[in-house]
Amino acid sequence: MPIAFVQEFAFTNRSTTNYDAVKESLGGDPIDGLIMHTAGFDDDNNVFLIFDVWESREQADRFLERVMATVGSDLPPDVSPPTRQGFYELHDMSKP
Repeated sequence: MPIAFVQEFAFTNRSTTNYDAVKESLGGDPIDGLIMHTAGFDDDNNVFLIFDVWESREQADRFLERVMATVGSDLPPDVSPPTRQGFYELHDMSKP
């Protein structure tokens, strides 16, 4: 069964500048094991929420390592770490 990954970042404005810069630095190549990626604002909780579904935890971990190696040192100093981050095994997933 696939695995889900969630990240939440607190926000004070609705800027996607940092997210867009990270996405651009990774290029547009297909990402091994990624089934679905979403990113957007949850105004009720004042967070920018990233939700991914992966074929396996190992593939997700490899991608996250690549992200940090690619952009870790290039992040602006005002970027805060996620307020919440974690994986969970999916019980069910439906695709149209």
